[in-house]
Amino acid sequence: MSLQRVLILGTGSAAVQIGVNLKNKLWCHLGIAGRSSARSEKFFNELRENNNKVRVHVQNKEHHAMSGECILDDTFAEYQAVSGIWDTIILSVTNDAYISVIKQLDVALLKHVQCVVLVSPTIGSNRLFSNFLQRNGCSAEVISLSTYYAATKGTNGQNSAVEVLTKAVKKKIYIGSSSKNSEACGKLSDMLQQLGVTVEQMRNPYEAESRNISIYVHTPIFMNEFALDFIFGGEDQTVKYAYKFYPEGPITQYVMRDLLEQWTEITGILQAFNVERFNLLQFMNDDTYPVRPQSLSRDDIENFTSFDAIKQEYLLYIRYASLLIDPFSTPDAEGRYFDFSAVPIHKVYQNQEGYWCVPRVPNEDYYRLKLLQGIAQNLTLSTPTIDTMIERYEQKLKQFAQQHKEDLLSDDFVPKCLDEEVALICNEGNINQHELH
Repeated sequence: MSLQRVLILGTGSAAVQIGVNLKNKLWCHLGIAGRSSARSEKFFNELRENNNKVRVHVQNKEHHAMSGECILDDTFAEYQAVSGIWDTIILSVTNDAYISVIKQLDVALLKHVQCVVLVSPTIGSNRLFSNFLQRNGCSAEVISLSTYYAATKGTNGQNSAVEVLTKAVKKKIYIGSSSKNSEACGKLSDMLQQLGVTVEQMRNPYEAESRNISIYVHTPIFMNEFALDFIFGGEDQTVKYAYKFYPEGPITQYVMRDLLEQWTEITGILQAFNVERFNLLQFMNDDTYPVRPQSLSRDDIENFTSFDAIKQEYLLYIRYASLLIDPFSTPDAEGRYFDFSAVPIHKVYQNQEGYWCVPRVPNEDYYRLKLLQGIAQNLTLSTPTIDTMIERYEQKLKQFAQQHKEDLLSDDFVPKCLDEEVALICNEGNINQHELH
């Protein structure tokens, strides 16, 4: 039986929220483990001072089901220190760290694991992880969520690492398993629905992994010349905003073209894994944030995939223009609506150890894109838009590293080689079709 002895890998705010939900809804024995770092050390110090208690607060009353507290049964300050028998592992770390984290666990521990849950995977993560486990003698079921189901951060209070604030909850997420008729999928879906999240179970993990809006949006918005110049320290260092139009932000007609062409290229990759093309505009509107029908008609949304590229670009442009403000907010006395698009773009920074790092966006998105590029090459598919974005990004990494030769640089500045990961996903070039249907 899975989800009885559960180990969460990761010590971020999402891990705390997930832990409270699992403990209070499934009554499982719960452990948590983290990597050795200054941030993780702070978490475990606070945990000791708080008698292993973690707490979740919510910003909005309608999300009260997410709030609560629990006592963690076991804690491990390093992944290498994990001991005991665990039937379920929850990976609450960035998807580019999945393999490096699991490699730090004792291989003998994996023999008892029946289920692994990937909280924020990317396209191919499930297959990559399943094949890695099999090579290490573990036949565990691997479950992919489309994305983490909330937006959670520290409270900035005295116990800022062990007390977190959930600001928003996803309306809907998708879930897919490497096993058919998965009992664990059912349990997780029931738990999430109790928390107010609609869950749709997909035919295979690729379908669930493909329903993450970040895959389609982040790279064209954050990996263009304008955004990258700002992230890596160009001359104009006034604040720039991710979802504003040029010159306040990166959005132009050309970014919309890249967004559309990248979606087309990813669709070609997904079709090789038995995932049907889905309607990008409808997904943006219905699953993430809607615009008013006066801005985009229902007919245009639902027929998006049948239009030519020019009209599709036009409709995407309208969508972003319509979300410069929150169209459903209440205007103030001056008639101004909430400034929805004012999401600052984060710059490269130095961590507590003094190493230069790239922000999670676009660092994690680069990994996603590099993995897709490798899969496409394995399938002999052409991806010119993806190739251009990767080339542009890697050029910025090299330039920054050259300009900061005397500084401490994290691995973020090393261009990634994902040949091993791609080989695991594609089984050295042979897609195992019976697993995908």
